[in-house]
Amino acid sequence: MPMFETYLAQLNRHFGADRIQTLAAERRDHFAPGAPLDLSFLIEGDTPLQRAWSRHLATAPGSFREVLRAVIHYALSTEPPTPVTFAWAPGYDFEATLWQAADTAMTRGGITVLLKSRYPDDRHPMHGGARDDATA
Repeated sequence: MPMFETYLAQLNRHFGADRIQTLAAERRDHFAPGAPLDLSFLIEGDTPLQRAWSRHLATAPGSFREVLRAVIHYALSTEPPTPVTFAWAPGYDFEATLWQAADTAMTRGGITVLLKSRYPDDRHPMHGGARDDATA
């Protein structure tokens, strides 16, 4: 979905090697344990893109949002901060797959987070989006 690709491209700019140091200095505590996941400050203004992403993320299970918050907090807490790359793919349920490449003598490592979910307009059956054939 272009919305996710566009939004995550903007997140990747903030969490990339060029900007993550500033983000860590200014916002690490924003992602501290117990804090709700809030990425709205990363994209300026109350845009349709920001509203759509926030609405979709709000439908995700708490564990999904907590994994994202924890990975971000960890990355911002390392010294130096660890860059994070976000990607999205369509999926049935909410899924998160992550991996971390270690630093080497030549290059800094990084964390990659692959997020999977339905398209925003594709309602999950748990939210009344599809009828269970067993009850038809």
